[in-house]
Amino acid sequence: MPPLRPLAFLVSASLMTGCAVGPDYQRPDAALSDRFLGQSSVEQRTGTARTSLTTWWEGFGDPVLTDFITKALEQNLDLAQASARVAQARAGLGAANAALLPSGNISGQAARAYQSVETPLGQVLDSTPGYDRYGNTYSMDLGASWELDVFGGLRRGREAAWAEYQASEAGAAATRLAVAAQTADTYITLRGLQARLDIANRQVKTQQDLLEKVQLLYSKGLAASYQVRQTEGELAQVQATVPVLQTGLDAAMNALDVMLGTPPGTHRPQLTETGSIPLPPQISGMGTPADLLRRRPDLIVAERRLAASNARIGEAVAEYYPKFSLSALLGSATAVSAGHLFSGGASQASGALGLRWRLFDFGRINAQIDQAKGQEAEALAAYRQSALRATEDVENAFSALVNREAQATTLTAGEASLSEARRSSFIAYQKGTASLIDVLNADETLLQASDARAQARTESARAAVAAFRALGGGWQAPQPPQPIASR
Repeated sequence: MPPLRPLAFLVSASLMTGCAVGPDYQRPDAALSDRFLGQSSVEQRTGTARTSLTTWWEGFGDPVLTDFITKALEQNLDLAQASARVAQARAGLGAANAALLPSGNISGQAARAYQSVETPLGQVLDSTPGYDRYGNTYSMDLGASWELDVFGGLRRGREAAWAEYQASEAGAAATRLAVAAQTADTYITLRGLQARLDIANRQVKTQQDLLEKVQLLYSKGLAASYQVRQTEGELAQVQATVPVLQTGLDAAMNALDVMLGTPPGTHRPQLTETGSIPLPPQISGMGTPADLLRRRPDLIVAERRLAASNARIGEAVAEYYPKFSLSALLGSATAVSAGHLFSGGASQASGALGLRWRLFDFGRINAQIDQAKGQEAEALAAYRQSALRATEDVENAFSALVNREAQATTLTAGEASLSEARRSSFIAYQKGTASLIDVLNADETLLQASDARAQARTESARAAVAAFRALGGGWQAPQPPQPIASR
């Protein structure tokens, strides 16, 4: 039996079994409860429409909001960057797949040389009758090589690249979710500021009317000078809130334009007219905390990165073992003329079985394995921490949603009562049965209640957006990804 045949048989047997060194990945368990703490309270909410988690923004019943989110998902530049990162990861996966396949190349050369006769070789050749110092050579070769993945190091690398590619796709989905939620949050904040600005402007008008009436009474000797000054001070205090609210409104409009991938001011004409604060829809199909593991893209990113780090351990362990490669060359070479290049006499061929073994480098390999194991431990802790943070996000959003809605309901009823009280106090003031202080106090209390009610409605809608985002709504969650088999 030729000496290389036993080794070739061993290589072939190893390739057929396809074993890969290192640990096989097992999806870890996460310590999560069976039900959200605030789930019952959220499910008991009434009076609002239900919506799908996938397109939750449609449940707010605001066509302008839906249009803006649609545009943001098409034009946002953060999404464009995320898509570019997916393309980069796809290229890395392609390179990992290509590493498992044979590689080939074609090379050719035509050369003309002039031989020196002062060298030992030249002196010998020069003594040959008919020697021509000029020489031509022509060659054309087809070469191929293949690293035999006997112990699975390349397959572990491909497994890691596949997991990283899936992580990049989930990262793009996380960016999509964030863009939709941020657009909705900015829009709702904008509408809330418009409502508060409208309340402040109406209060300014009320205070101006009151000042005119007090000045009229003062001119007739029926009001004191301090009452005029006190009314002027109250008017200035209300007027001072308008620039602050307007600054916040301008910033929200600019931020919304940037979210849509357009220069600030692009959509301002569309938003000039004050719109109502969207009412938060009911949340259906929220599932359980365990469902977050497959629905929230950031958790999928963490889990896929854990899978990649697990595969990197096997890739490092494979360095303990020898690496085999096959190479072959088939071509033609001649020093006579190009016309003889592919003649029978000019043909040439070679084949080789290569061996590379880091036999005296185990110290570095041990360090690489320890590093890979440390990275896996870090990724595992990050995954479990992300799962806990995800449930925390949901619980906080549920709590804010329920309590803010309760606050808005209470403040709406209180605002109606205070409005009636303010009207009654002003009538009493005109009849002389109440003081101007009573009217001013009623105005101030009504302003605070109206502003607080607008803020509570805004915050309840924002809490609904936060809940949809925390639940992983805004994209179609795929089936749990399966790692590439190593056997």
